[in-house]
Amino acid sequence: MQVGLVSCTKTKRDAPAPPKDLYDPSSLFRKARAYCRQTHDEWYVLSAKHGLLDPDGPPIEPYDETLTTAPVARRREWADQVATDLDDHGLLTADTEPVVHAGKAYYEELLPHLEGTPVDVTIPTEGLMIGETLAWYNDRVEDTE
Repeated sequence: MQVGLVSCTKTKRDAPAPPKDLYDPSSLFRKARAYCRQTHDEWYVLSAKHGLLDPDGPPIEPYDETLTTAPVARRREWADQVATDLDDHGLLTADTEPVVHAGKAYYEELLPHLEGTPVDVTIPTEGLMIGETLAWYNDRVEDTE
């Protein structure tokens, strides 16, 4: 089972919304969401503030927090929380393949937490700049949402 993990974005709606809709103003988020819906069995949002979020979860308030500029200690704390969340959701099993749709700040500290688990993590856009990442999604999905 493939599980997409899509990072939050700086651009958000101005009002509370379910996680799947909060980041709609971002074309990168919309493309990653569409890709996950088309190719993965499940998907979740990696929120810098809230950790792992069910895309259909309750509305959350817009926030201004990112891991991109966060100190390493904060990213490690976040990664520890997300690893626990993944385990609590039963997503760290041998039949699960987490597919990370996020920048390095969102997976660099998380990967060491997953090393002792039976999952093989895939990062399809690893090493790509934002424009290249958007092009990667544009080549694979149609933004019909």
